[in-house]
Amino acid sequence: MDAPIRTTVLISGNGSNLQAVIDKTNAGQLPTTLVRVISNRKDAFGLERARRANIPTQYHNLVKYKKQQPPTPEGVQAAREEYDAELARLVLADEPEMVACLGFMHVLSPRFLEPLQKAGVKIINLHPALPGAFNGANAIERAHAAWREGKTDKTGVMIHKVISEVDMGTPILVREIPFVPGEDENLDTFEQKVHAIEWGVVIEGVLLTAKEIREEKNT
Repeated sequence: MDAPIRTTVLISGNGSNLQAVIDKTNAGQLPTTLVRVISNRKDAFGLERARRANIPTQYHNLVKYKKQQPPTPEGVQAAREEYDAELARLVLADEPEMVACLGFMHVLSPRFLEPLQKAGVKIINLHPALPGAFNGANAIERAHAAWREGKTDKTGVMIHKVISEVDMGTPILVREIPFVPGEDENLDTFEQKVHAIEWGVVIEGVLLTAKEIREEKNT
């Protein structure tokens, strides 16, 4: 039997998508083992979810790196690159085969991506929008506002490969979410609907990536 795929999860918040992965892994429905959960926010509830599931955790925050640099655009950029280089070292110490960014609110630079690519680690990200639409933060809110203004009739959720351009990597899985004509969903209701769809997409995306890793190992 193939060994489970060693997986690191990066989070910033509540960790409901992480919980979906923990539950399916524990139920034997995902061929993964979660080696660590890393958060850039100390109070992220996802860290507590990981601890309850006996998964090692790490808090890794940008502020320390910013304090070591001048408060200029160049200083901020240098801090981000140092942070990313250290994050890469932390991740690679666990020898994962996959890194899943599930609500990780930090743009990863080549200083993180290149060492992982060199080590053959697949990096995937969950983004609550369709490819090329509403890249970056607050995608759900922006899509909802665009619908209210009559500028769009659908949004979606995708899992994609991570590159240095935000939310622009090759999509692995895309799920469309139409706005229902005549149904005046408020933002809270709509967010809940998107999150419920995300949980399924995350599981499928992790499954597809694990399958890809196994196929590459076996060839």
